[in-house]
Amino acid sequence: MLKNIKSFFEKNFLSPETKEPDDQQLKLATASLFIEMMFQDHKVTDNEKQTVQKVLQEIFDLSGHETKEIYQRAEQKVKQATDYHQFTNLIAKKFGQEKKIKIIEYLWMIAYSDYDLNKYEEHMVRRISDLIYVPHREFIQAKHRVQKLLNLPETD
Repeated sequence: MLKNIKSFFEKNFLSPETKEPDDQQLKLATASLFIEMMFQDHKVTDNEKQTVQKVLQEIFDLSGHETKEIYQRAEQKVKQATDYHQFTNLIAKKFGQEKKIKIIEYLWMIAYSDYDLNKYEEHMVRRISDLIYVPHREFIQAKHRVQKLLNLPETD
């Protein structure tokens, strides 16, 4: 009987996004954070868009079509979002520490993809890092790894 009640509520009251498998929700949440990072400095470049798509393909092993689909859905999600919690909550629960650190690295890569780190971008990475429980030491090390990868001078 409980199963029937649960099924009834899922069919009639949950939004289609709530019914998605956890894997899809996680991809969408992660993509939304990446896109939110891209918008932080209020100027979106083609290089930033390409970086976001490349990072999504890498982290989730997506095809070009899947990447484009997740990217478009995430863009819509970001436009409707009021805060990061809806995205970070799922990431904090579902990803292991290693993958969370990788998310922070990818956020740094997106922030640096236009070779100009804006104070709002840095603030967002710091905030996301806290929300997904990445220690400050790892946050700084991730930043340095990306700076080194992009041949940028290391800063704190």
